[in-house]
Amino acid sequence: MGTPEFAVPSLEILANNKFNVVAVITAPDKPQGRGQKLTASPVKEAALRLNIPVLQPVNLKAPEFIEELKSYRANLQVVVAFRMLPEVVWAMPEFGTFNLHGSLLPQYRGAAPINWAIINGEKETGVTTFFLKHEIDTGSIIFQEKEPIHEDDTVGTVYERLMHKGASLVLKTVQAIEQGNYPAVPQQVQDEIKHAPKIFKETCEINWSQPAAKIVDFVRGLSPYPAAWTSLNGKVFKIFKAKASKADEHSAVAPGQLRSDNKSSLEIRTSDGWVSVLELQPEGKKRMTIEEFFRGNKL
Repeated sequence: MGTPEFAVPSLEILANNKFNVVAVITAPDKPQGRGQKLTASPVKEAALRLNIPVLQPVNLKAPEFIEELKSYRANLQVVVAFRMLPEVVWAMPEFGTFNLHGSLLPQYRGAAPINWAIINGEKETGVTTFFLKHEIDTGSIIFQEKEPIHEDDTVGTVYERLMHKGASLVLKTVQAIEQGNYPAVPQQVQDEIKHAPKIFKETCEINWSQPAAKIVDFVRGLSPYPAAWTSLNGKVFKIFKAKASKADEHSAVAPGQLRSDNKSSLEIRTSDGWVSVLELQPEGKKRMTIEEFFRGNKL
């Protein structure tokens, strides 16, 4: 069960290792692009390539879907980047249902674990497989693997690495369950839990009253998608890449004020210094470097 690109390597690795994936459950096709043409999810496209039957229920509790799911007689269900399942679904197979999550649980439970780990300046994240139960992202942990977060990482680069690391962990988990030899350790909550709620457009607005390093982490944690944004001279700009520097003799300048040579430098004042904008996207235009922007624009 999965929908976005993140789930595709997990499906492929199971099929390529000769596991009998009896069906794939994914989101219904969605209208996309200017023509609003109905488009299949990345997982559906992968399943069709692999000749695996695809189910696309709108309602996961619908009796006809439950009956169809039962008819496949799956003894294990694997969930990667899907949606919340009702108990009637996750409790159905003999060996239960496990989920791949893009963090080191119990930290960063929720819909956007990779984004929030980077936004919060973490130096490490990882992937976890765990059995589903009632409360979201709280089930017993099967396996975990760590992944460093480097200074120049964005959500895009970490997502890519965790997507493949996660697929290997899914394979390891299925093999262990097949052999009947796997851990299932209840989650131990010792430190304060950091959460990873869904990200909305308003979540992505930059607060220039924060320290420069925190703003740079915020930009990295939302780049390339959905992208941090700010208003400059009344227009919305997405910011994809930025660099922090400390305050100088102009430290009386209020947060959010700009300074620029209109050639290759755009700096915005923060609570403790300046942030240099390196890549941005003006409203209605494509993403560009700051030098490309200043070739056709002045601030």
